[in-house]
Amino acid sequence: MRRIILFCTALLLSMPSAWSQAKRIVTLSAALSETVHALGMGSRIVAVDVTSEYPLEIKQKPRVSKDRTVSLEGLLSFKPDLVLTPPAELTPETQRKLKQLGVRVVTVTQEYSVKGAQRFIQDVGAAIGAKEEGARLATKVGKESNQALQEIANRAQKPKVLFIYAQGVGLMSVAGKGSQLDAIISLAGGRNAVQEFSDFKPYSTEALIKANPDALLLFDFGISSLGGRNAVLRMPGIGLTKAGKQKNIIAMDGPLLVNFSTRLPLAIRELNKKLYALPQ
Repeated sequence: MRRIILFCTALLLSMPSAWSQAKRIVTLSAALSETVHALGMGSRIVAVDVTSEYPLEIKQKPRVSKDRTVSLEGLLSFKPDLVLTPPAELTPETQRKLKQLGVRVVTVTQEYSVKGAQRFIQDVGAAIGAKEEGARLATKVGKESNQALQEIANRAQKPKVLFIYAQGVGLMSVAGKGSQLDAIISLAGGRNAVQEFSDFKPYSTEALIKANPDALLLFDFGISSLGGRNAVLRMPGIGLTKAGKQKNIIAMDGPLLVNFSTRLPLAIRELNKKLYALPQ
């Protein structure tokens, strides 16, 4: 009996309590970093991934690596007690070793909707020991997002939008159904020009002309990588589309557009504003 009591006591001591707050957090996505910061725990983040750029406090945090590849050694160098990660960001082996070393790993999945953003915030709050704060923030974001949707609900116009992810000429892909870009375009009052496939596929001139979008949407850094707006308009096939003829090129901040967390209401309003400012 004494052995059983000692074993149970050791097991309980080794498990992080549901109400304990993490003190050294590593966040491996922009949305995770922004959400932890918004919950008042930004000072406990010891390192972030390369996509975490907002706000300034987060941008100034050390990076776990120079690219999207995250190693066990890189993580352990920051001595975290909690690693927050999106699905498939860490290998199963890395996760197993972290847990063996006493580092809690929590995988947080995003769903690209208003309710999904609320659940995401609540899940992050629960993971970092800020459950009540997470519930309050989720309620606030849900209310503001629905207000934004109501504001644009009566607009009959739904421009057809093609999102191009660019990292320079020759390194481009377009967003299909089910992606976060597909979701934010719809929430902001537009229609995704691509419905033939899901997720992302390589960009092609033929597909562009077939889609014939009213507007092209790119991240601001994507437009820069292609040489600017005029360079985009000179790309093969662009001039044959409605977007090219009207010079309807929209640039937006990437982390804002795909946040689907605390800044979702702002993303909806900002994209909607740009869509309905386009010349017809």
